[in-house]
Amino acid sequence: MRILLAEDDLVLADGLCRSLRAGGYAVDHVASGSEADAALTSTAFDLLILDLGLPGMAGLDVLKRLRSRRTPLPVLILTAADSVEQRVRGLDLGADDFMAKPFALSELEARVRALVRRSMGAASTVHRLGPLTYDQVGRMAYLFDQPLDLSAREIGVLEILLQRTGRLVSKEQIVDHLCEWGEEVSNNAIEVYMHRLRRKLEGGGVRIATVRGLGYCLERPPDDGAGAPRPKG
Repeated sequence: MRILLAEDDLVLADGLCRSLRAGGYAVDHVASGSEADAALTSTAFDLLILDLGLPGMAGLDVLKRLRSRRTPLPVLILTAADSVEQRVRGLDLGADDFMAKPFALSELEARVRALVRRSMGAASTVHRLGPLTYDQVGRMAYLFDQPLDLSAREIGVLEILLQRTGRLVSKEQIVDHLCEWGEEVSNNAIEVYMHRLRRKLEGGGVRIATVRGLGYCLERPPDDGAGAPRPKG
């Protein structure tokens, strides 16, 4: 999952980037409202963490412009001012959550997981697809309750596919949601990640279909896993 962090406090931004990257997220950082607005119009993100006191363009104006484009991107607002008026205005403009500084990193990480989970239409941090189980908090995947040995990149690809189960996902979309600015990942690398992930999943009946020239689709089992046979041996 890819996050845009708009925060002008560089020390705080560095700490947040480190923490979120350690949690498996790709994070891009901007330090002004105008940079945030430009990034949001040119790049696909899964979440925006938005400070209100940004130079160049106020955070609320960034949010207002984002929602005027009818973009359903989840937005978590950060602010040094813990006022009811700001909370109300931010929520009325389309923010999804609100945190006042200072805050605990663990709480921010939990709120980020909740917003990503909500965007996936999931009520739990544990996602199930037939015999496949994915723990969003621990970033672990299980097949028939047995842990899968997946690399960080393979986990990232799996998250993207799970978020769009039953829908076609192009290589370009995978790169966009997997990588930060300046990070190069070729289409050939995506094919390698997909091949390895498919090989580890299909033994349990979880299928990633390839539509030549268009992309990939994590198929939903007809009965969504009820009564799915366990592999022999």
